[in-house]
Amino acid sequence: MIEVKNVSKSFDGKAAITDISTVFREGQTNLIIGRSGSGKTVLLKCILGLHEPDSGQIFYDDRNFTKMKIQERKLIRKELGMVFQGGALFDSLSVEQNIRFPLDMFTELTMPEKVNRVNFCLEHVNIAKTNKLYPSELSGGMQKRVAIARAIALNPKYLFCDEPNSGLDPETATLIDDLIQMLTKEFNMTTIINTHDMNSVIEIGESVLFLHNGGKCWEGSNQNILQSGNKRLEDVSFANKLYAQMKKVSENKP
Repeated sequence: MIEVKNVSKSFDGKAAITDISTVFREGQTNLIIGRSGSGKTVLLKCILGLHEPDSGQIFYDDRNFTKMKIQERKLIRKELGMVFQGGALFDSLSVEQNIRFPLDMFTELTMPEKVNRVNFCLEHVNIAKTNKLYPSELSGGMQKRVAIARAIALNPKYLFCDEPNSGLDPETATLIDDLIQMLTKEFNMTTIINTHDMNSVIEIGESVLFLHNGGKCWEGSNQNILQSGNKRLEDVSFANKLYAQMKKVSENKP
């Protein structure tokens, strides 16, 4: 579980996020949604410690991350997995070397143990025996699977995904969503997904935090978003696509 308490952050006197409080629960796919500039990335970076909040606190389970010293934060970061927008694989490294990278950096495992862990991760993202291939030899969807495999290499308690479906076709994006949700359940991770993809909201939005102009505007699940009654969420410039898709899904259900 990750808890955010009254977190605010400004840049050059301009508020980016203001007084945000929420809880991201373990074993759930927790989504952060909103327009560009709504504060999604700033909030994510505050949780990761890439930005220091001006006020408020962030807890990893019962550990106050905000008050930790550098060495204490390093221990927390060993428990984090990160799927970057675009995958962010090292082009000059093979699939195996990409996934092994955090194992080389943060563990003292022997090489056979590392290879076993790489193979375990590849099997869990359904691309076994691709060890010797390079990113340029993979499709966009396969590259995302490698990125996810690398993110779970250290068996993280917390998984962060920044626009994991960026650049993917709808069918592949759905497969990636299903994979992230499956891994979240299997390993009981606290998963936070920063996304613009309304299909992700429909399919895996067990917990949805909607930001508007840097503040928390609505919070709930994909099961009750249509009945939110929130005018910002119903704004046509942001959510027409979402509502059309949600209604279509709802109407097609028996």
